[in-house]
Amino acid sequence: MASEGTDEGMGEGMAKQTADTGTGTGTDADTATLDSEAVAAAEAAQAAQAASGESVRIDSWIWSVRLVKTRSMGATACRGGHVRVNGVRVKPAYTVRVGDEVRLRQAGGHERIVVVKRLIRKRVGAPVASQCYVDNSPPPPPREATAPIGIRDRGTGRPTKRDRRDLERLRGFGDTDPT
Repeated sequence: MASEGTDEGMGEGMAKQTADTGTGTGTDADTATLDSEAVAAAEAAQAAQAASGESVRIDSWIWSVRLVKTRSMGATACRGGHVRVNGVRVKPAYTVRVGDEVRLRQAGGHERIVVVKRLIRKRVGAPVASQCYVDNSPPPPPREATAPIGIRDRGTGRPTKRDRRDLERLRGFGDTDPT
């Protein structure tokens, strides 16, 4: 065991490794920890994987691969027409298959396009979930490409009709011909 005087000079993690393994390297303990985490992740993925012949609902699948936050949000997105499988709007109970192209329109107009690689029925960690699909989504537009929002000084009150029209013109929404 390391003495308390040497623990103060070392980092907290290094002191713990020294106390646990008796050496300052800690490579065996780190490797064992990483291996056990990888094994646990693989076991979780295996447990979450659908059995052969078992079907998985689209709302459940997009939730389990972390495209939406909750399963009910996935079902709501399907009912609202924001989810398309192979170009067709689907209901929440639609069964997804390997090779299907799933398009999910998210907030802000951003669209996620993924191809199903593996069916899972339970929510898993992000690294395992990302292995269940191929992401073909277009990159988001650069920040410079978005129109700047007109900033008003605090306390100036509601914009007048003239101010509102100027803001709309700045954003590109308004009529360019002021007749």
